[in-house]
Amino acid sequence: MIALPQRQELVADIEQACQDGAPLGLACAEMGLSARTVARWRRTGEVRADARPTAARPAPAHKLSEQERQRVLDVCHEARFADLPPAQIVPRLADEGTYLASESSFYRILRAAQEQQHRGRAKAPQATEPQRHVAHGPNEVWSWDVTYLPSQVRGMFFYLYAVIDLFSRKLVAWEVHAREGGDEAAALMERACWRERRRHNKPLVLHADNGAAQKAHTLKSKLETLGITPSHSRPGVSDDNAHIEAWFRTCKYAPGYPPNGFEDIDLARQWVLKFVTWYNGEHLHSGLSFVTPEQRHSGVADAVLRQRREVYAQARERHPLRWKRPPRAWQVADEVWLNPPSKLDQRHAA
Repeated sequence: MIALPQRQELVADIEQACQDGAPLGLACAEMGLSARTVARWRRTGEVRADARPTAARPAPAHKLSEQERQRVLDVCHEARFADLPPAQIVPRLADEGTYLASESSFYRILRAAQEQQHRGRAKAPQATEPQRHVAHGPNEVWSWDVTYLPSQVRGMFFYLYAVIDLFSRKLVAWEVHAREGGDEAAALMERACWRERRRHNKPLVLHADNGAAQKAHTLKSKLETLGITPSHSRPGVSDDNAHIEAWFRTCKYAPGYPPNGFEDIDLARQWVLKFVTWYNGEHLHSGLSFVTPEQRHSGVADAVLRQRREVYAQARERHPLRWKRPPRAWQVADEVWLNPPSKLDQRHAA
């Protein structure tokens, strides 16, 4: 609904455009209106406010009276019906030979009385915010999880433990085991810190979901010893750990992934080693402006992207008419978020 001052301003602009020679239909379309709408606004010779909010509307002939509506509320307030929805109340009343209103009318009356939701002892669900982290460099935020690797024996699986760096997308640690447990996870995190030469005084967040291995006491104790801050997704929300989930999908959809499972655990380890070597060192990651995770992790990505920008600038100088738009930026973000805040949250924070 458009307020009266805005209506008057729109009509004035349209009239001015028509005086300058613009067709009425095109002038109205430019304002997002139809000529018929503008004609309705000016029907009495002047622009009027929308009369719909104050229009007198006759009550429907089948409308329930106030006494009937109160009777519906009284029945819903009875102890035997206090925690039941109308879908349960209406048929029970019918079995007793009573008809007060339709099921939809029950819902409508309860909604008007602000009693339609969470009747009785039921409580409204509490919305929870995900844990948010931001990385400005490698080895600041890690994400990890465990996934199944099928074997050729039905019902038997191997377990791939994987740790990915949020900033560079490099897989900093991985192992394949025959079981899933906290002991294996704790040993993996310790070896990951050794491999990355991480200092204990440097902050590091390790994000995971809520699985048994991820919340095992053995792992919690090891993280405390290593000076790593644990972080967990909301229960049942896999998107909170999206980076490692995306890596698992890339792994399992890679060419050469055995569709019928791995023959034994050694072959599974060999295949994962080959894939991780390719992923870290050769895979041009689309989320990193097509540099490899290893280049991003080691700090040479900026030089690679700078060289690409120079190549594009030289190509544009040689043939400027072939470039209708600015050349590709070839740049990557300086910070990477895990569960970034929404634009609405950012506006409130500002």
